[in-house]
Amino acid sequence: MKLYTYCHTPDGPDMLGVGYTSQPGLLYPLEAFGLSIKDMNELICTVPQKQLDTLRTPPAGAEPIALSSITLRAPIPHPMQDVLCLGINYRAHQEEAGRFSEEAFGDRPRAIYFSKRVNVATGDGAPIPRYAQLVDSLDYENELGVILGRDAWQVREEDAEQYIFGYTVINDVSARNLQTGHKQWYFGKSLDGFTPMGPCIVTADEITYPPALAVRTHVNGELRQDGNTNQFITNISQIIAELSQGMTLKAGTVIATGTPAGVGMGMQPPCFLECGDTVVCEIEGIGTLTNTVV
Repeated sequence: MKLYTYCHTPDGPDMLGVGYTSQPGLLYPLEAFGLSIKDMNELICTVPQKQLDTLRTPPAGAEPIALSSITLRAPIPHPMQDVLCLGINYRAHQEEAGRFSEEAFGDRPRAIYFSKRVNVATGDGAPIPRYAQLVDSLDYENELGVILGRDAWQVREEDAEQYIFGYTVINDVSARNLQTGHKQWYFGKSLDGFTPMGPCIVTADEITYPPALAVRTHVNGELRQDGNTNQFITNISQIIAELSQGMTLKAGTVIATGTPAGVGMGMQPPCFLECGDTVVCEIEGIGTLTNTVV
């Protein structure tokens, strides 16, 4: 199933909905299932599995809502903690990043982890801010987002799948000049509006594990990224196992798993985003996330 956060008007209260692959373009309000949950974090962290299972089929007699009639928010507008991110997790992206800045992105023998502060995650259709006075090299990164459904502590690789609640699309928007100039990635990744997420969460049971999903990005209609999550250098089980050896990954944790080749800094010459550019991030089996730079 697909889980959405939405509102009926841009300034209206957030609501939760459930969609199905068999009924594209539609969702059912969570209230139609007899559940009253304030947000996606509460759904993930507190609703028992037996109750979640009741959402897997449409409620009898309920009328669905057309996605075209509502405003989609990020499925988790307010992550409970910073988003955990993988840097340089595809070989081809490692090569293109190294050409842009060997000092910042050169060969690393182990996984690169960093965090991304999120004031409010940006929904499908919402704008990406340009920050022209601060950023001279605005870039996109289409990434598979992994959402944990239970606390993970010292998890074995072979058990990691059991901790995954679902998946979403994340555009890890990046200010390259801040990222490289400060010689750390936190500031350049964490400006307000730099975490588009959506359009929904697809629950883990819908996607074969480990995921082998096409990851494609178009900018103004031009195909820029065309990769697959089977190309990870560090796979999802390894990520969860390694991080959980020394830190508790709480239920609701969002992990952005890295981006394939084709980002703006990898082009020759580099081609960064400007006002009016539209970025469409698509991941097979999940959907498309579309945002325009303003």
